[in-house]
Formats: sequence, C-alpha cells, structure tokens
Amino acid sequence: MMRYELIIFDWDGTLMDSENKIVRCFEKSAADVGIAYPGDAAVRNIIGLGLKESLDVLLPDESQSVREQVVERYRVHFLEQDDTEMSLFDGVEAGLDALISDGYQLAVATGKARRGLARVLSETGLEDRFSVTRCSDEAVSKPHPRMVHDILEKTGISASRAIVVGDTVYDIQMAHNADADALAVCYGVHERERLIAERPVDCVVDFEAVIDWFS
Repeated sequence: MMRYELIIFDWDGTLMDSENKIVRCFEKSAADVGIAYPGDAAVRNIIGLGLKESLDVLLPDESQSVREQVVERYRVHFLEQDDTEMSLFDGVEAGLDALISDGYQLAVATGKARRGLARVLSETGLEDRFSVTRCSDEAVSKPHPRMVHDILEKTGISASRAIVVGDTVYDIQMAHNADADALAVCYGVHERERLIAERPVDCVVDFEAVIDWFS
C-alpha cells in the first residue's frame, strides 16, 4: 500500500521555472509606481506567498494605495507585457503522468491568483493532471493551511495520506500547519539549509528525484 494517496504540488519554483519572470515583473512594477525596488533577493524570498502578503513583506512602509498600484502593475506585466521566458522544469510532464499511472491523485496549492494559474495550466496543457487546484486569492496565502484543508475536503483524503511538495519554507510550513507531511525541493528559490530547518521528510535535488522518491 502506498504511503500517500495525494500529492499537493506548489507551482512556481516546483513545477515551473518562473523565478526570473516574477523578479522582473516586481522590478518593473516598482518603477511604474515610482518607488524604490527592494532588490532581487528580497523578491525571491517572498515567492510562494500571495501577492498581497508578498507586498506586506516587501513594502512594509508603503501605503495601502501604493501597494494596490503595485499589484495592478504587476498583474499587467505578468499577464500581458513581460516576455521573460517561463518553462516547466525538466521531466515535469512525464513525471506527473508517471505518478498518475502509479495511482496517485495530484493537486496544486499556489500563491498565484486563479487567473494566473488558469493561464499557465492552459499554456502547458497540464489542466487534466490535477484533481483540485487552489490559489491564494480564493483561500488564504501560505503558510496558512487553508488551501491544503480545501484540497483535502474536495478529495476526501486525510492529511495523514497527503504530502505537499514545494521549494519554499512557506510550503513546508503550510503542510505542517495542516498536519500533513512535506517534501522539499532545493532547485527552486529557497536554499537547502533553510528548507531542512523546517523539517521536511526529505529534500531532493531535481524533479526526476521527486518522481523517484514516490516510486
């Protein structure tokens, strides 16, 4: 019998290499609004959080009005204007198919808004791989467990039979807050040492290792 029935994937930094696009869109948004850009490292640190929560961390001294302007400009750049390339990590499509063939149910819990996730799912052709997807704008941002709770409720699978796979401490914390396990991947935005400190069940180096881990 498999240890887990349900694998809940993060998206950015776990399934898709979108780090550079996120960073560039934040940089352009800050320039549009006329505020100081907090820097690439600061933006990489908040990847995985919802957009509102990201700005709470990145721009703590700016007004709500300014933050709303940044959100608006970020969405325009990300969805319409910025052409920074994004691609799935090597082995993702075949790996997801292998997991499904092995009997796993797959889901996504992401800091993306629904509009953004719907777009990348359509562009990559991966919509039908996932039984349930949840976004931060329809639940609560990581590390709150709401997205995991919603997915468990939809699938009818218990937390003890589910595992979250992600590249940030927010993914691991979300899993633990939902009483689920977490598998860390260290090819995304947060460093291995930082991930290990959050006590995932393991930390793997690439997506092929993710698939091997569940085999």
